[in-house]
Amino acid sequence: MNIQIIDTKPFADQKPGTSGLRKKVPVFKQEHYLQNFVQSIFDSIGAPPGSALTVGGDGRYFNRQAIQIILKMAAANRFSRILVGKDGILSTPAASCVIRKHGTFGGIILSASHNPAGPSGDFGIKYNTSNGGPAPEKVTDAIFAKTKSISQYKWIEVPDVNLGKVGEQTLDDMIVQVIDPVSDYAALMESIFDFDAIRRLFFSGFKMKFDAMHAVTGPYAVEILQKRLGASAGTVMNAVPLEDFGGGHPDPNLTYAHDLVEIAYGKDGPDFAAASDGDGDRNMILGKGFFVNPSDSLAVLAANATLVPAYKKGLAGIARSMPTSAAADRVAQSLGLACFETPTGWKFFGNLMDAGKVTLCGEESFGTGSNHVREKDGLWAVLFWLNILAVKHQSVETVMREHWNKFGRNFYSRHDYEGIPSEAASGLMKHVTESFAELTGKKFGKHEIRFCDDFSYTDPVDASVSSGQGIRIIFVDGSRIIFRLSGTGTEGATLRLYLEAYEPDPARHNLDAQEALSDFITIASQISGLRERTGRERPTVIT
Repeated sequence: MNIQIIDTKPFADQKPGTSGLRKKVPVFKQEHYLQNFVQSIFDSIGAPPGSALTVGGDGRYFNRQAIQIILKMAAANRFSRILVGKDGILSTPAASCVIRKHGTFGGIILSASHNPAGPSGDFGIKYNTSNGGPAPEKVTDAIFAKTKSISQYKWIEVPDVNLGKVGEQTLDDMIVQVIDPVSDYAALMESIFDFDAIRRLFFSGFKMKFDAMHAVTGPYAVEILQKRLGASAGTVMNAVPLEDFGGGHPDPNLTYAHDLVEIAYGKDGPDFAAASDGDGDRNMILGKGFFVNPSDSLAVLAANATLVPAYKKGLAGIARSMPTSAAADRVAQSLGLACFETPTGWKFFGNLMDAGKVTLCGEESFGTGSNHVREKDGLWAVLFWLNILAVKHQSVETVMREHWNKFGRNFYSRHDYEGIPSEAASGLMKHVTESFAELTGKKFGKHEIRFCDDFSYTDPVDASVSSGQGIRIIFVDGSRIIFRLSGTGTEGATLRLYLEAYEPDPARHNLDAQEALSDFITIASQISGLRERTGRERPTVIT
């Protein structure tokens, strides 16, 4: 092997966030930029010579070129085998599945999740460890430290690998195994859910629509829903992954999945509708003219888990991110289970699952999952809902309303203010934090604030502490206002405002969520000076 040592210099902006390193494509295409970060990964993870690695991505623009670079660097860094999805495709949950099933040392996933793609769009890269989950902070911190001091990377100059042909190829001394990106994942889903019951549901005339948004889940949904479960042809819309996601924004919510929403709310809408995002780890659930809030979805899955073969013996516990509503807490309490409140970021759930403390987990940002992999999993959540509907023989709306009647309704909404100047967003957060003493005990009409804090989490598994995770304003009746800056964008800052109010009275469960939360929307604006500080009259997205 003719290994070349290429001289380079550090880039100042390669700090990975909770979802890895995300930048615009032109940034990644700078000379040595991607190579620096990949070498920093290899230098930091301590993989012994001869280790195996999983590589794949969501198919967005620059995905294939990046994979060719990674393969050549992996060979130069003495990896012995790389498992890579055909055409460079692996959804994020499927990549986790492959890492775990085949026992690779870890994996490199190329995705910017739900962000837009194309030559001027977003690109991302992250490292997942051998458990299939996102690297913990000690690993990402080590990678970032290396990016600040790197002076060279390893490379071999060889022809590109044919990513379109399943089977083994050699890249100098390294074996590149191009795999069917769907088969391992589909087999895992079949081992979890009652496929026979779901087939009978479709055979009965049940109609469904799934929007893959021209992103990675198209091939997975066609194989599982249409070929294995018997859903009618055309059930999966926008099924072909495109480098620019068809010019759309592959974020499965009421704003960006508007075509699916129109179908679901139409006169002849299907019984069930769902969507997933760019890399396949998020989901949106709709009934006939009915939207299921992601926080409620987690609670319903937990309450009905024993209807699914893989969870028929019950759950070890439930976990939710701090901004997610407390609806799942009420289910956990009724089942006598522990419910963990964690910072945002799937790696925190991974620790709990590895320790056997939880089975189901979820985030309000349209992500739910279980211990079958170590990533949130959009199609898994869709199949879970189908399994419930197949057993209960009820509509989505009926399932949801019966749940509220039993547990009460947590009215909940998230207001996203995207692309805010970073200084303005940081100034708003600082202003609220400095007002904690003044706000504690203060009344806004009938609503009294019990306490305020900047959420900090001590991991019950490894005792690590994560602070500065978001501002919580907690009211005496359990209602909440939360302010948090998101790291998932690539331009400016995204300020996320979370609003929650618990309502036990079934007679009030038909209220519109924004109406039910109107007092807290006003209070949040008063507390933060949101309009004055950001110049925004309304959110970019409301979910």
